[in-house]
Amino acid sequence: MEIRDPVHGSIPINDSEIEILEHPFFQRLRNIKQLGFAEYVFPGATHTRYLHSIGVMNVSTLVFNNLFKNQTSSEILRLKETLRLGCLLHDIGHAPLSHSTESVMPNVSALKLPTQFKEAKDRQASHEDYTIKSITDSSFTDSFKGVTAEFGIDPFAVAELVVGETKNPDYFTIKGVNYFPLLHQLVSSEMDCDRMDYLLRDSYFCGVSYGKFDLDWIIDNLKICHENNSGYLGISERAISTFDDFLLSRFHMFMMVYFHYRAVCLEQMLMRYFESSKNEYAIPANIEAYLDHDDPYLYKVLKNSQNLWAKRIVMNNIPKKILETFGTAHLNQMHELEVFLKAENIDYIKCSSSGRLSKYYSANSPQQEYPMKVMRESYLKKGNQSAKNIQEATDLFQKYSASHAVNRIHCDFDEVSPTNQKKILEILQA
Repeated sequence: MEIRDPVHGSIPINDSEIEILEHPFFQRLRNIKQLGFAEYVFPGATHTRYLHSIGVMNVSTLVFNNLFKNQTSSEILRLKETLRLGCLLHDIGHAPLSHSTESVMPNVSALKLPTQFKEAKDRQASHEDYTIKSITDSSFTDSFKGVTAEFGIDPFAVAELVVGETKNPDYFTIKGVNYFPLLHQLVSSEMDCDRMDYLLRDSYFCGVSYGKFDLDWIIDNLKICHENNSGYLGISERAISTFDDFLLSRFHMFMMVYFHYRAVCLEQMLMRYFESSKNEYAIPANIEAYLDHDDPYLYKVLKNSQNLWAKRIVMNNIPKKILETFGTAHLNQMHELEVFLKAENIDYIKCSSSGRLSKYYSANSPQQEYPMKVMRESYLKKGNQSAKNIQEATDLFQKYSASHAVNRIHCDFDEVSPTNQKKILEILQA
């Protein structure tokens, strides 16, 4: 079986994977847009989590084949298929409009996750929790029978790749080397297959060029770095400039596309709707009932609602943007405007978006246990190489260490009294 993709071309699918792709749990992703409200700004951005997930799986295969050239043992093929499925299913738990509806998910305890994935402290569930539940404890789990028979796949190992922690390192160990860190980095890290796909895909469907980078050169230069009997993701020193380009491409996509004021404001309006109509929509804890919850389901709820914010979302009617600040400039002006609006009981929406070049290589990095490596090889002595952590090879992390915030204030300016309109203009022109 092959799938024709406008970004990667022809993508081959193994026969044993067809049952997974055709299962209702995965088919649900056909009805969940990759970029939520972005289509209100970029009309071409109607691409789905379904096609993105298949694209991520394809990228992971290209990367794996490069890292493990000409290796076809049953152990290698098991790792390859586990990675393919981890990448294919990393988004299977996403709720309607992707991230926008996670605020109405139940507590994670209500999902009754398998014991090894339970946490000591209860919290609100996330799409990742629904991913774990879908893969390991639902009717979808039965669809792994084919890949289990052919490759020896354990669905729990697939879920562990998404989570980033394994209880069974032997599953990922070949000839004394634990490849779990490497495979998890390909699912979720500074240079994972998810980002490699969505930057190119989102750029293509949004009709912009910010997210383009040299995918082929990056894949050709990815390496395995062996340290302490574990395999980590590495990149050749000669490809650092391309890696920098990749980082900046993602940063620019956030600033120019993902943080577009209209899409961000619509998300805030959706939060207003949830807060003011608490009984109209909620994400169910029952994983089988979750199957019904996709974008059309939520839009039907919004269309049938008498709630003001629901009506405005459906009509793409956002309050006017009256102030926008970048970084720390004009924050005093924004504070003065907020004080005035509150004093006059003028309703407004404040949207704050913060973009950081890297969440993995900041002062409080959450994943230093799986560092990305830069490999330097000797041209005179084959196999002689040295490695260092990625942040030691590029100065971009330091240059962009601070988050870059965009703050906006929206209000229905035309409905404000003339006196208050005049005062608002005075503040904005100060």
